[in-house]
Amino acid sequence: MAGIPLSDDYPVRRTPVVTYTLIAVNVAVYLLSPMSLLAVWYGDPAARGCAVEGYLLRWAAFPAELLSGARLSAEQVASFTACPVAPAAIWPGLSAVTSMFLHADAWHLVGNMVYLFVFGPCVEDRLGRLRYPLIYLGTGVAACYGFALAEGAAVVPMVGASGAISGVLGAYLVVQFRSRVTTLLLGVLPVRLPGWMLVATFFALDYLLYLGSSLYPQDGQQQGVAYAAHVYGFLTGLVVGLLVYRVRWGAGARLSDV
Repeated sequence: MAGIPLSDDYPVRRTPVVTYTLIAVNVAVYLLSPMSLLAVWYGDPAARGCAVEGYLLRWAAFPAELLSGARLSAEQVASFTACPVAPAAIWPGLSAVTSMFLHADAWHLVGNMVYLFVFGPCVEDRLGRLRYPLIYLGTGVAACYGFALAEGAAVVPMVGASGAISGVLGAYLVVQFRSRVTTLLLGVLPVRLPGWMLVATFFALDYLLYLGSSLYPQDGQQQGVAYAAHVYGFLTGLVVGLLVYRVRWGAGARLSDV
């Protein structure tokens, strides 16, 4: 089912400031990155190759780094780029956080932000403004490491908020599966579908694509979309959503306004 979610009918009780802040940060980071054509200080778009690769080496998540706990060696950097660039000397685990605020292009950014805009407010409202960003970041990190485990020690950059947003969708399936979501099917036909159906279809499709990409690797590495990150992010969000939501209801009204 190819559809673009437009709105959720859950009436949030307050402005979802955390979701809007996450969207604003993602957009700002993209606009300031060499992947954005508006960032003219990086020079001619046709000559930005080295700037993009240096930017990715500094801020993207690489499975080889996540699994080893060490920055890429000079030989590994040379296998990724011929440009005279070097990664920053930061802890590789931090790249699991920074990478989820990077996007390869405008369409990548817009696609992720649409899902966050539609499903994030409900999850934020149901789980609270304190727990929601922790779940967002935590599932994003889990998605990065899940991707690394699936890829092996590959020198392949991972960028995007898809893993964290998949975690939000997993939590949504727990906290508000009864909602109905207005969805644009095939890009032209607006219909109202049960939220659980849309989210479950999203996961099932990603899981099948993940299996397909694992069965048919290109040059020993998965290429393009990190479906493994989507799958692990979603499952983490589902489990954490179940745990947090059960604790929330068990604690009663004491947590209702957090």
